[in-house]
Amino acid sequence: MNELKKIDRETGEEARHADLRETRATEPEAAVEKIVVVKRSPKRIILMLVVPLMILLIGAYFWFNSGKTVGTDNAYVKQDITSISTQVGGPVVEVGVREGQKVKRGDVLFRIDPAPLQVALANAEAQVAAARLQTVQLRTQAAGTNGDIVGGQANLAITQRALARQNQLLAQGFTTRAAHDDALNEVEKARAQLADARARAASASAAIAPGGDQPQIAAANAAVAKARLDIQHSIVRAPSDGVIAKSDRLLVGQTAITGLSMLSIVRDKAAWVEANFKEDDLARMHVGLPATVKFDAYPGLKVKAHVASIGSGTGSEFSVLPAQNANGNWVKVTQRVPVRIAFDQQPARDMIAGLSAKVEVTLEAQR
Repeated sequence: MNELKKIDRETGEEARHADLRETRATEPEAAVEKIVVVKRSPKRIILMLVVPLMILLIGAYFWFNSGKTVGTDNAYVKQDITSISTQVGGPVVEVGVREGQKVKRGDVLFRIDPAPLQVALANAEAQVAAARLQTVQLRTQAAGTNGDIVGGQANLAITQRALARQNQLLAQGFTTRAAHDDALNEVEKARAQLADARARAASASAAIAPGGDQPQIAAANAAVAKARLDIQHSIVRAPSDGVIAKSDRLLVGQTAITGLSMLSIVRDKAAWVEANFKEDDLARMHVGLPATVKFDAYPGLKVKAHVASIGSGTGSEFSVLPAQNANGNWVKVTQRVPVRIAFDQQPARDMIAGLSAKVEVTLEAQR
């Protein structure tokens, strides 16, 4: 029995020694496998070094270049827009343009019925004829008063000679006092008639303007000129080159009212950008600085430009209801100032008024 236990004990120890030998024999292989798993690839090491280096370089770039430019996305394309209205009223009889059509200066946009204006011209010409006739009558009247003066002078001379004879006869006693008084009365009457003729002549001469141009004739000629001008204005022409817009109210038969806009012309060749910069961005900004403009509608399009002018007031100052800060609820808000950005070259794409843009102005280095 003891011998069997001893054999089992020896058998167990040999088994344990065998396991230990197998474990020791497999340890180098396991160690080798662990080394293979933990080993890092060269690409990973390079990537771990390059990424921090790139971050450092990018940070250095922004560090050294910060403050050299200032930008804003609160910018919009602006264009000169001319509202076309009529100087004379009347029904529209012809329309020569359509929405979006390009026009040149002097092109006919639409026509207004000229018939009432032609009637007004005929009436004005009749007034001119009447004024000229009145002038002729005044001149004839003035000439007649000159004849009355001549007749009055002759009548006065006759009565004065008759009075002289009566004086001689009265001194010799060959006439009566009554006859003498009658002769004296005739002289006074002749003098009064001559004075009246001279007054009427002066009045008739004063009614005739120097040079013969009566005020009535001048007024009638002015009415004729206005009537002819109104006829010319019945043909509405384009005041400048551009594109037709807002012409939905322009229809044949539509009544044109003086001063009421019928359509608009957008001058596409004179576009600019109005950029609203924060007030603390204007310290180093001045007219002439270079700028770059990008457009939301045209990705990839960049246009070189420059600062054309800086507004003389903030946007809130020119608003319909300016802010009133003289109260206890005042809160400071960073104001924005409109800056006009002019293109250095014609953009490759068509400019549309109101397009959103991004503007970046390159500032000068601080001295």
